[in-house]
Amino acid sequence: PPTVRIVHSGHACNVEEERYTERVYTIREAETLELTCLVTGHPRPQIRWTKTAGSASDRFQDSTVFNETLRITTIQRHQGGRYYCKAENGLGSPAIKSIRVDVYYLDDPIVTVHQSIGEAKEQFYYERTVFLRCMANSNPPVRYSWRRGRDVLSQGSDKGVEIYEPFFTQGETKILKLKNLRPQDYANYSCIASVRNVCGIPDKNILFRLTNRTASPTIKLQVEDPIVVNPGQTVTLVCVTVGGEPTPTLTWVSSAETLPEKAILNGGTLTLPAVVSEDGGVYSCVANNNVGNPAKKSATVIVRALKKGRFWITPDPYHNDDNIQIGREVKISCQVEAMPPEELVFNWLKNGRPLRSSERMVITQTDPDVSAGTTNLDIIDLKFTDFGTYTCIASLKGGGIPEISIDVNISSTTVPPNLTVPRGKSPLVTQEGDTVELQCLVSGKPKPIILWSRADREAPMTDGNMQTESYDGILRIVNVSREMTGSYRCQTSQYNGFNVKPREAVVELIVQYPPTVEPVFTEIRQGLMRSFMMTCRVLRAHPSRVLRYEWRLGSRLLNAGQFDLQDETEYSVRSLSREGYGEYTCDIINEAGAGRCTFLVTGRAYPPEFFYDTYSPLWQNRPRVYGFKLQWTQMNPGAVDRIVAYRLGIRQMGQQRWWEQEIPVEGTIQTGELINYNLTELIRPEAYEVRLTPITRFGEGDAAVRMIKYSTPVNPHLREFHCSFEEEPICMFTQEKTDDFDWTRHSAATRDTKYTPNTGPSSDRSGSKQGYYMYIETSRPRVEGDQARLLSPIFNVAPKNPYGPAGHAYCFSFYYHMYGKHIGTLNTFLRQKGQTSSESPVWSLSGNQGERWRQAKVSIHPTASFQMVFEGIRGPGIEGDIAIDDVTLEEGECRDPPPNNLRSLAPPTADHIWRLCVTLPLALFSQRR
Repeated sequence: PPTVRIVHSGHACNVEEERYTERVYTIREAETLELTCLVTGHPRPQIRWTKTAGSASDRFQDSTVFNETLRITTIQRHQGGRYYCKAENGLGSPAIKSIRVDVYYLDDPIVTVHQSIGEAKEQFYYERTVFLRCMANSNPPVRYSWRRGRDVLSQGSDKGVEIYEPFFTQGETKILKLKNLRPQDYANYSCIASVRNVCGIPDKNILFRLTNRTASPTIKLQVEDPIVVNPGQTVTLVCVTVGGEPTPTLTWVSSAETLPEKAILNGGTLTLPAVVSEDGGVYSCVANNNVGNPAKKSATVIVRALKKGRFWITPDPYHNDDNIQIGREVKISCQVEAMPPEELVFNWLKNGRPLRSSERMVITQTDPDVSAGTTNLDIIDLKFTDFGTYTCIASLKGGGIPEISIDVNISSTTVPPNLTVPRGKSPLVTQEGDTVELQCLVSGKPKPIILWSRADREAPMTDGNMQTESYDGILRIVNVSREMTGSYRCQTSQYNGFNVKPREAVVELIVQYPPTVEPVFTEIRQGLMRSFMMTCRVLRAHPSRVLRYEWRLGSRLLNAGQFDLQDETEYSVRSLSREGYGEYTCDIINEAGAGRCTFLVTGRAYPPEFFYDTYSPLWQNRPRVYGFKLQWTQMNPGAVDRIVAYRLGIRQMGQQRWWEQEIPVEGTIQTGELINYNLTELIRPEAYEVRLTPITRFGEGDAAVRMIKYSTPVNPHLREFHCSFEEEPICMFTQEKTDDFDWTRHSAATRDTKYTPNTGPSSDRSGSKQGYYMYIETSRPRVEGDQARLLSPIFNVAPKNPYGPAGHAYCFSFYYHMYGKHIGTLNTFLRQKGQTSSESPVWSLSGNQGERWRQAKVSIHPTASFQMVFEGIRGPGIEGDIAIDDVTLEEGECRDPPPNNLRSLAPPTADHIWRLCVTLPLALFSQRR
């Protein structure tokens, strides 16, 4: 089953363990977040990153990331939260680890100034009190402090000053109160916002100069309000500052939330070129100087427009008959949307001639508050001579906008509307995907607009609106779907017709669709002579009464019949022959079509699954080549016929040619059985692509592909070990779990040297900016004496030779970089299996060693399985990063140890003391001479 571990790289300020083994990863805003999910398990687990956050508006970029490394460059504050890595391979429960990312930041503080004036009527008392409020967004919480000039202000240091935090805000002290202003209160005030250098975030401050002229802003607009213009004209709004100290800044905002894209800003001047109707609205000039409340002045821009002309006829309201008859009263209403509405003017024509209001022809314009933009023509005691064409003309007083003209015919043939559904058009039966037309016949003169809507439920029409207009009574639906089945209502509109009770009719629509079945596609893998069954199930169908099924293999009909009461059909294969392999289909058919289940029956073997978790290079005592132990298990080996061989293909990366060979298999492979094959003669340090294909009587199965990269050999009997930390597994080095913090793998190209300058290497040991090394980051929250330990893999010593010398000698060497004025100590330990005594270092060095890589060598003599331990100890300050690279372990004593090797802290031997006694007097004697 899978296991998961989350490791980090990048610019972590701090990584700490909380309860329930949750990790908290602190990072500064705008730096790079990089989290890697290290997994084990076989088969190789699938990895998925997900995130939850405190804010519902926060979203992961792709919601999930399906690879091992999650990288967010220039991380922002809203991207903090808890990140989960989930690994699953189908065995047991998925493995899940989480890490909480806390993003730290500090914005520039803002100082706002407010003044209160108190007055007592019966006393000669007049007080001016000023409040300076400082605010800064931050994580973690910010601490504020105040200065007047260079003097630090604190509570009680000045009787005229109070410093406090209002109860309705969160944070620390932030308000400075100056009581009854005095001459010395006119000065420069500084607000310093600090998060105490957490994450290396420096303090930020802002200066405000308080004088006897300090005042809140005042402005005025040099334009008329409202501004009425025609489309296409240019509008210029000018806002000027009248007062305020310091000088206010001017901004423009719109009632539409954002200014039009074409808007041009120049100081306090806003220009809108070539305006259109959508540019109309309220535009506000806002002045702010952080003193008092911002000043705001607004102007309304109105763009002239006329649109949507409509009319309706109202027969005599005193009679139940809706027809127009001689001697009755008739009202013609005309409505137009106008901007601005007060400029709207109506004129009436009869047969092209101007019509004036009279006793029988009464022209009225309704109250704009009740029905804006409406005019009525009342014809009292209709006569034969009143029949004709009446024209309503709408225009704007300002001109420049084309007028709207609406013709209404009044004649003896003018009749109210009537709606019917044509014979055979309801219910209307169609099939899914077709185009269908729902029809209502409308009669009447003038012919009204028809409104279509759903009659059976509250649901929008296909265009998204609750009602759809139609001028010919036809509702056309393209690509009709099963969800559109139901009742549709057609009814007359009030506009462009008679103002009578709406006429309506209902059309039933039935949408037939072919059966929906499951499974749509299934692959069945079977061996020869075996039996199996296939099932095809109906989920939905319309009509569902008459359903037929047909089973086929390719084009050959196997079985057919009708459904009775069941909702599924089955087909059995009793003994699979070679001719029985292929694609089986089951079609379930109704009047609308067929739904198909497809079964692909094959004898292909499932792919093998490579075993990744063990690094198993084979030791070959040859400088140019290496070997690799390829290991795999077989997925579902019993599903098909016995696997008789594997076809192995291998090619060098960057090459086109594949080399292939067959690996025979004896016997039957069991589930979970680990299969091994040694690859030899691989050229160092090249990488290879390996393809493995199982073969049965059926033929080739599914292939699996993996990459093989050269890595340092770790063999049972150690002869040579070399690690330069270039690969992420870092040669199976591990972090000590009981130390204070971890070693970090990094390269000079990705490490931020600005974070702790004057410390750490500027390249790896080979001089490459892209090369990797391990180092300890000693910045906060690390403190003096904190320890980080890095453990090598466990090495086995060769078996004892009864005729040879006792013990084994190995040369342990590495390069170290100890540059910075706060460098602590680097120790190396030999830790042996079964060792119970306390460890003492076999090599140790402290203090600044200069800005270059140096080599250390020490001979060790283990007597049992062992591992080497690097211990970095933090010095007195942050300029104390210690780095290591190119770790080597070779058989035999060290030759030519470097001169700067300070070997051991063990007590000197008698041989050392004798040499010191001889050489020291000689040196002193030569100095005296």
